[in-house]
Amino acid sequence: MAAISLRNILLTGAMLGAFAVSPMARAQILEVGVDASPVGLDPHLITAFPSFQVVSGTIYEGLTAIDKDLRVQPSLAASWTISADGKTYVFKLRPGMHFHDGSPVEAADVVASIRRVKSKDMASPMASRVGTVDQANAIDATTVELKLTEPTAPLLISIATIAIVPRGFEADKASLQKAPVGTGPFKFKEWQPNGFIQLTKFDGYWRAGAPKLDGVKFNIVPESATRQVGVSSGQFSMLANIDAATAMQLKGKPNVRLAETLELAYSLIGMNTSKPPFDNAKVREALNYALNRPEIIAAALFGAGVPGGPLSPALKDWAADTSSFPCYKFDPAKAMALLKEAGVTMPVSITMNVLPRQDIKDIAQVAQAQLNKAGFKVELKNQELGQFIQDWRNSSFDTFASTNGGSTDPDDYFYRTFRTGGSTNVFKYSNTEVDGLLDSARQMPDPAERKKAYTKVQAILACQGPIAHIAYGQIFSAVRSNVAGFEQIANRSLVTLSDTSITK
Repeated sequence: MAAISLRNILLTGAMLGAFAVSPMARAQILEVGVDASPVGLDPHLITAFPSFQVVSGTIYEGLTAIDKDLRVQPSLAASWTISADGKTYVFKLRPGMHFHDGSPVEAADVVASIRRVKSKDMASPMASRVGTVDQANAIDATTVELKLTEPTAPLLISIATIAIVPRGFEADKASLQKAPVGTGPFKFKEWQPNGFIQLTKFDGYWRAGAPKLDGVKFNIVPESATRQVGVSSGQFSMLANIDAATAMQLKGKPNVRLAETLELAYSLIGMNTSKPPFDNAKVREALNYALNRPEIIAAALFGAGVPGGPLSPALKDWAADTSSFPCYKFDPAKAMALLKEAGVTMPVSITMNVLPRQDIKDIAQVAQAQLNKAGFKVELKNQELGQFIQDWRNSSFDTFASTNGGSTDPDDYFYRTFRTGGSTNVFKYSNTEVDGLLDSARQMPDPAERKKAYTKVQAILACQGPIAHIAYGQIFSAVRSNVAGFEQIANRSLVTLSDTSITK
C-alpha cells in the first residue's frame, strides 16, 4: 500500500506539474527582428521609425485610427459630431476603457494629451497637427469638445496620430520615453537597450477578443544577415518593415512569406534653406536635375519602388504625376547651367548627413556619384541614429539623406513640413504662396477644390522646395508561414498585430 501511495503521489505531482507549465508552453509570444533600437518611446516626441513601429497602434491609440485601407475609423472615440460651421467637434469616448496602469480613460486625459502636444515647452513635432485646436474641453468624463479657430478638413486624420496618455504626464518630458503607458492591446514590460523590447498582452483592452497574442518581443539585431537567418530558422516569427534588399534575399525561403505594399513614406534629400547655397531656389532646382531617380531605384532599392513626388502614388486621389515636374528629367547639363545662373562657386561643396539605414546609405552613395558629375562636391557623413535625429531637429545640416513618413491626407504632411514655422519644417523653408494655399486648402469642404490647391503646392515643391523626393518604395515584412492575421500597411504601422496569431 505504501508503494502504491507513493506512486500515486508521484503521478499526481507530475500531472500537477504538467498543468502548471502548460499555459507557459502555449503562450504566444511573437518574436520580431528589428534593425535598430528606438531613441525613445514617448508618442508625442518620437520622430524615427524604430520608435514609431514599437508604440503606434500597439501601446498607444488616438481618438480615431487609420485602418489598413487608409480610412478613418473610430478608436478611443466611439462616435463624434461636427458643427455646421466645421469649427466644433464633440467626441464620445467608449465606456469602461483603462490605461495600462489601471486608471480609467477619461475626457480629462484627452484634453491633457492635446495640451501636451501643443505645449511650446514640450516642443512636439506633432504640434502642427492640432494647430487649429483653440480649446479642448472635458464636458464630462466621456465627452470631449474641440473648438477650432477655423474649419479643418483633415482633423479626423490628424488626431489619429495623437496618442492619448494619462493626464499625469502632461508636463513630464522624461518618463514616457523609457516606460510608455497607453491604452493599446499591448503594454510595456521591459526594455534592454540594444537587446530587446518586451510587450505583453493587456488583459483590460477595450476591444473584445484582442489581442490574440500573449506578447510581442522586438529583438534588436543590427546585422541584416543575422536577422535573415533568424526568420529562416524560425528564431524570429517576423522581420518588420524590411527594405527591398533584405526582401529579395528572403524571397522563396521555405516557410517564409513576404507581405508588401507601396508605402506612404519616401526617401529624400533634404536641404537647409536658411543658409547658402540652398537659400537659392536655383540651387535646389539644380540638385533635382542632377538626380537620376530611376537609376537610384534600380541600384539602391533593387527596382522595388517608383520615382517619388511630394505625395505618394498610393494616394491616388491626391498625388500629381511626376511626369508633370520638369526637374524630374535627369539633366546634368541643366543642373550646371542653373548653378552658374545662381552665381555660386563650382563645384558646390556640401555635406550630406546620412540616416543609419542600409537602403538610405545606398541611396546616398548613388546620389553622391550623380551630384558630383553635375557641379556638386558631396561629402557623406554617416551618423548614429541619435546624432542624426539631434542634427535634424536642430537644423544642423547642409543636406541629409533619410526617409520620411507620409500621411493619408496631404495637409498632415504638407502643413507641418512646408508651412512657415511648421513643427517639422527643419529646412527653415518659407514660401508665401505655399503658405496661402495650405491655409486655404485645410478649410475647403469640397475635396475637388482641395485637390486643385494641393496640385499647385506639389508643382512648387517638386523642383524648388526644400526636399528632393527620391522614391516611394515597396515596403515588406517577412513573416513565418505559421503567423496569421498580419497585414502590411502603407504607413508602416504594426496595428494589425492586435489581430495576429501563431497557428502552430
